[in-house]
Amino acid sequence: MRAIGVRTPAGRPTRRSGAAASWWFVVPALAVYGAGFLIPNLIGAGYAFTDWDGLTAPGWVGLENFRRVAGDSQGRDALVHSLLLAGVYVVAVNLVGLGLALGLHQTLKSRNVLRALFFAPAVVSPLAVAYIWQFVLQPDGPLNEGLRKVGLGALAHPWLGDPSTALWAVVAVLVWQFCGYQMAIYLAGLQSIPRELYEAAAVDGAGYWRQFWYITFHQLRPAMAVNISLALIGSLKVFDQILALTGGGPGASTETLGTQVYKQAFVNSRFGYSAALALVLVAAVSVLSLLQLRSMRDRES
Repeated sequence: MRAIGVRTPAGRPTRRSGAAASWWFVVPALAVYGAGFLIPNLIGAGYAFTDWDGLTAPGWVGLENFRRVAGDSQGRDALVHSLLLAGVYVVAVNLVGLGLALGLHQTLKSRNVLRALFFAPAVVSPLAVAYIWQFVLQPDGPLNEGLRKVGLGALAHPWLGDPSTALWAVVAVLVWQFCGYQMAIYLAGLQSIPRELYEAAAVDGAGYWRQFWYITFHQLRPAMAVNISLALIGSLKVFDQILALTGGGPGASTETLGTQVYKQAFVNSRFGYSAALALVLVAAVSVLSLLQLRSMRDRES
């Protein structure tokens, strides 16, 4: 029996050749990504296993820098401060952002103006925000002066100069700057919830809080997952605001992994140790982000 084959019309490219040709459009972007980001970061990660000081030739020390991170009280304290700041910030900024979104989701005449005002700090330079709040939180700054004028002088405090309040002042500044960003994401989630769900719940006699818990909260889980991930990653990497507000002080009460990476490299010329701290920071961000995403997926399933 004679075999019957399928011939490709002349001049028409096959699916395989078309797929191969499409890769040539990706190659320039991959080359730029590799040369500008991937390769430099891999080289930088390699310095974590050396004693490079930025001037002399690096010498291989293996895992010694990581052992120093584990044994150095300054490094451990920086890690604790980073995790503590991240935990408090993630909870606070999501609560404030959700509260603003629920309030501005109502039919207010000025809601568009208020949305813009609350979102505006998120697009301002972190350094500019930090310097503004450094002025506000000074011992003789507007906040303490305002407290004194309304008869609450006993509450006046050197917010950034006291080790017991400096870290929380930084958290408050971060929440103020980025709660509007979280609000915008929650607003998008609220606007995607069908009104029919609330109408059906009202017919069944469900009050506001039951509607919030069984409809709003559950429907906002995708937006909540995005907000928690962004807040977690951003808070673990925070650097500009801390450097401008406190410089890591007073003492070392606001030192985080981000500030330690900078100081060990550019102040103490310990580039190898700084690279090891940076890898610890990357590992912390990656692990916590994966755990958070897995937790949200398990809840959804």
